[in-house]
This record gives sequence, structure tokens and C-alpha cells, in this order.
Amino acid sequence: MIIKKAILAVLMTAVLAGCETQTEGQQRATTGALLGGAGGALVGQAIGGNTKSTVIGAAGGALLGAVVGSATTPQRRGEQLCRYQDRYGRIYTAPCDDRYYNGDY
Repeated sequence: MIIKKAILAVLMTAVLAGCETQTEGQQRATTGALLGGAGGALVGQAIGGNTKSTVIGAAGGALLGAVVGSATTPQRRGEQLCRYQDRYGRIYTAPCDDRYYNGDY
């Protein structure tokens, strides 16, 4: 039992250390996966009352938490690309200017 706790502690430390170098979107997805996995495990255990239900609940919660965490990451200004056409008719993409964000396009 002590070995399992030690392995779990090492894995959790690695996961938390990896979060530090991630971008905001990746960090939100990781946090969502961890929280979703914990909540899913609790719900799975409460509903099924066995290990299989707990593992299924944890996996489903982690997946859903990662998706929600990633989807709720706010977009930063300038990350959006717009299509422009120059005076010679060539179409190119570039970061959107203020006209896009103000609705004056």
C-alpha cells in the first residue's frame, strides 16, 4: 500500500510540475481534466459502488473536464487571423486589425 501511495505522489508531482510550463489554454485543459477526473470518480463510486464504475467515471470526467477547460480559454486579441485583399487582387491572411474587433469592417 505504501508503494502505491509513493507512486501516486510522484505522478501527481510530475503532473503539477508540467503545468508550470504550459500555455494558458493547456493549463486550463489540464486543470479541467484533473478536477473532472476527481469529480467523475466520486460520482462513479457513488452510483456504481465498485472499482469499475469509479474508473469509468474518472475517465469520463477527465475527458469532459479537459474539453470544457480548453473550450473556455479566452481568445487573446491578435490571435485571430483575417483575410485581406491587396490592390492587385492578391488574398492574404494576417492578424486582424482594430476594425475587426470594433465591427467596422
